[in-house]
Amino acid sequence: MTAIHTDEYPESYYFASANQPFHYPVLTESIDADVCIIGGGFSGVATALELSERGLKVVLLEAHKIGWGASGRNGGQLIRGIGHDLEVFRNTIGQEGIDSITQMGAESLSIVTDRIKKYNIDCDLTMGYCDFANKAKHVKWLEQSYKQLQKNNYPFPIRLLDKDEVQQQVIGSASALAGFEDMGSGHLHPLNLCLSEAHIATTLGAQIFADSKVTKIEKGTVNTVHTLLGQVKAKTLVLAGNAYIEGLEPKLDGKVLPAGSYIIATEPLKAELHSKILPGNHAVCDQRTALDYFRLSADKRLLFGGMCNYSGRDPKDIKAVLYPKMLQVFPELENIKVDYQWGGKIGIGANRLPQIGRLQNNIYYAQGYSGHGVNVTHMAGKLLAEAISGETNRIEVFNQVKHLTFPGGRYLRSPLLALGMLYHKMFD
Repeated sequence: MTAIHTDEYPESYYFASANQPFHYPVLTESIDADVCIIGGGFSGVATALELSERGLKVVLLEAHKIGWGASGRNGGQLIRGIGHDLEVFRNTIGQEGIDSITQMGAESLSIVTDRIKKYNIDCDLTMGYCDFANKAKHVKWLEQSYKQLQKNNYPFPIRLLDKDEVQQQVIGSASALAGFEDMGSGHLHPLNLCLSEAHIATTLGAQIFADSKVTKIEKGTVNTVHTLLGQVKAKTLVLAGNAYIEGLEPKLDGKVLPAGSYIIATEPLKAELHSKILPGNHAVCDQRTALDYFRLSADKRLLFGGMCNYSGRDPKDIKAVLYPKMLQVFPELENIKVDYQWGGKIGIGANRLPQIGRLQNNIYYAQGYSGHGVNVTHMAGKLLAEAISGETNRIEVFNQVKHLTFPGGRYLRSPLLALGMLYHKMFD
């Protein structure tokens, strides 16, 4: 199959199988709004939808197309949790803050699944996710994660799987030594979700403009946001560019590192093959620093991703790197064709806690999801909408945390982090 591919879109399975049209108008005039959102990925679109449901006048500006960045290119895995180790923030947010973010880790899943049901969104939602151990030292981590979720009264079914169970029920691969199944998490078509949410927001009154890159922001009691051909005046501003913020706001730019992540998609697999390699149709992820993740699409392709790249340089041939990794897990796919290969940038923060908060009273931001963006972006959208509309101040638990600026500036921070990650990969 040939992917839809222009200068505007990456050549990916998602863009080739999108349900909705990509097209929104270019901003060519001066308009007013209650809230102006910069960024047309999950963060911006989810916030626009939440605010529109609350009756606010919203304008969203996207430099490319809706879902053009990580929201339309990611692995499509909807995975529980927010942040990686909340204990390190205890001195800042206390036990109450840790408990609040832990609860949001499950709430974020429900925000997505409830919205899909409420609006009947066609995005191939499939429940079922499994962390698996392909090294003995990772089995203990799975056991600890299971016990911690039980302690936190995680509201969805979970279970530990031994070697036979994980290989027979989840991953038909000899590399799987144990598994941790979570039926509250799962997988979906991320671009179709993002495009559908954008459309829903417009039916609720939001105005969305694509190909409308922001060139300048004049901050004040009323913010003026300039594009090449128009401008928006809004009391409240939301910055949701994440890995693609590209210097628009210096206070945020240095706190998120654009890291490359890459995926290949095979041709559709015959039933006897896909039912052998992923019999439960779970989304799956291993536990290494340079992790692999994979799942089946609705038409039974294997989508295999990984190779997180902190160097700032994309590989010349994504398939050449990922195909051998795929065969290490599933050697029976040796003669299977790869129809698509693509990549994009995800936003990595130094402490791996999402960066959600306010720069000043009327300017908010959300970025740095470190690979868990499908669920956490939607949690961020809800928190931002609650704060802007005055419903709750739950955003403060994130706003309290100070985020480090990556050393080395724009040109050296990626190589420096790449060296650090190489050190950690040595222990895998």
